[in-house]
Amino acid sequence: MLPNKAQAARRLFLQRLGVFSAATALPALLSSTVDAQSSTKGVSSAQRWGLLIDTSKCASGCDACVRGCHEEHGINSTGNEHTDAQWIRKIDLQNNLSGQKSSLPMMCQHCESAPCVDVCPTGASFKRADGIVLVNKHTCIGCRYCVMACPYKARSFIHEPISDQKSWAPRGQGTVESCTLCVHRIDAEKDQQPACAVACTDEAHSAILFGDLNDPDSDIVKAMANQPASQVRSDLQLNTGVRYVKL
Repeated sequence: MLPNKAQAARRLFLQRLGVFSAATALPALLSSTVDAQSSTKGVSSAQRWGLLIDTSKCASGCDACVRGCHEEHGINSTGNEHTDAQWIRKIDLQNNLSGQKSSLPMMCQHCESAPCVDVCPTGASFKRADGIVLVNKHTCIGCRYCVMACPYKARSFIHEPISDQKSWAPRGQGTVESCTLCVHRIDAEKDQQPACAVACTDEAHSAILFGDLNDPDSDIVKAMANQPASQVRSDLQLNTGVRYVKL
């Protein structure tokens, strides 16, 4: 048992240490908050960005969308399927009843009710007002709860140090990442088609259409009106921003 004076001194030391820790942590927290807020500057719920993917135009074996995404964001493949980043990947499906086969790209589905956002303990996973789901690299602690929560296996954990990064696609060892819908293009108000859609069009497939799901005059909404589009795992009622035709 410490003498009363020693106890009082110990308490004072711990109190001062707590104040010092909070003071030193505050700038970092404020910086993270500012960075997160800057990524939503000028963003409005008037838009909801999404993708419409026509699986009948998506060729099996074609990975143009994957290559386009990797080039745009500086993702280098090492050939290790367990540790390589997969912002977008190609999968082949077969309907067991009809035998119909489909090839399609799978990426973050930018859910309205995003499980990754719900389980994130730091708020690093967040959804912008325009429906784009992102990861704040400054507050991601690499716990990977979001990786486990995502029903689409659309998130990757960065295991190795990253070099030669693109200024518009910050990446960091020990953090989680996923498709951003090429948010830097959207925010720059220039070519709003994400890299995957551009690459698909360049291959003359034109299977990926990007646009505003809230705009009745947009090409994506008109296309969805002409042919039924479905969600992957619609039973989860996540209201995804990525829809598929002839799935």
